[in-house]
Amino acid sequence: MVVFAGQGDARRSMDLLWGDAGSGETRTGPGPKPGLSVDMIVEAGIAVADAQGMAALSMRAVGEKLGRTAMALYTYVPGKSELVDLMYDRALAELPTAYRRATGWRAALTSWAQDHWAFYLRHPWVLQVSQVRPVLGPNEYVVLDTVVRILRTTGLEAGVLRRIVGALFHFVRGSAQTITEARQAATATGVSDEEWWFARSALLTEVAPDFAERFPMVTWLESAGAPPPAEQGVPYLEREARETFKAGLAVLLDGIEAAMSRAGASGA
Repeated sequence: MVVFAGQGDARRSMDLLWGDAGSGETRTGPGPKPGLSVDMIVEAGIAVADAQGMAALSMRAVGEKLGRTAMALYTYVPGKSELVDLMYDRALAELPTAYRRATGWRAALTSWAQDHWAFYLRHPWVLQVSQVRPVLGPNEYVVLDTVVRILRTTGLEAGVLRRIVGALFHFVRGSAQTITEARQAATATGVSDEEWWFARSALLTEVAPDFAERFPMVTWLESAGAPPPAEQGVPYLEREARETFKAGLAVLLDGIEAAMSRAGASGA
């Protein structure tokens, strides 16, 4: 499921994102119930998406979370499209914005990537919000400003850094998505990763007894690569994805250093 941002009313969405509409205002409604606010609705939306996934998100579900009807929310948020924009940008606010620069850009960028990777695992629904059309909210820009500030110390020119930033976001999101999809697959099918692979790998030796001869490089890769160490309660695929994230990040950082060397730049 892919959700495209910015599908609602552009003016209303941007006003709400940037605070011009008074997102923290609490309006008093009839009866003994406390008034609502945009902030309350956004936080409730995040709670619904965290617990049940993006597919379960609706104005009705958010209203029920707040003990209200869906209609009661429309005074504050025009609809689900605007709500998704607000939820996405609000969730990004929990990411750190300050990283130690004394130890150099590589250590800072490693911490940045790890923080984002953990963030996506806490809020897997965020990965379903497409990056093709950004939300253009303040926290989204804070995230971008933070990583550019780290990379600026490499001395690389802006055009190169723009592509590096894109590669970093794609890599971190993709790595996290592997784990979130693995978790969703086990829940949706009732079959663990280990059970799935065991059943099919056993059949593979039957249907393709000459597999090693036909695919020698794949066979070599599988036999030579050491599996990640076992962890209590952590599926194999999740452990493998973590190791892949570490290795891939190291390669990306090595590539940045190579770019610096070619450009004759020196990082702080």
